[in-house]
Amino acid sequence: MEISRVVKGDNVVYNGHTKEQVAWGNNDTPYMLIRDRVYVIEDVEVHTQHTKVKLVGILGWFNSVHFTIAD
Repeated sequence: MEISRVVKGDNVVYNGHTKEQVAWGNNDTPYMLIRDRVYVIEDVEVHTQHTKVKLVGILGWFNSVHFTIAD
């Protein structure tokens, strides 16, 4: 996901995750998300080496690399 493009209110598609992606930056594990489902960004937290996103209605902060912006 391009950090400069993701903003609150964006629709994103969950693409799955790896343990390494979750561990990078101490993110939450997105075990409850469904691959290829569209979610809405509630908040964005940009760090120097990674970006975390919070999704509407979902508890936790997730690595932005798990997602792509929906068309």
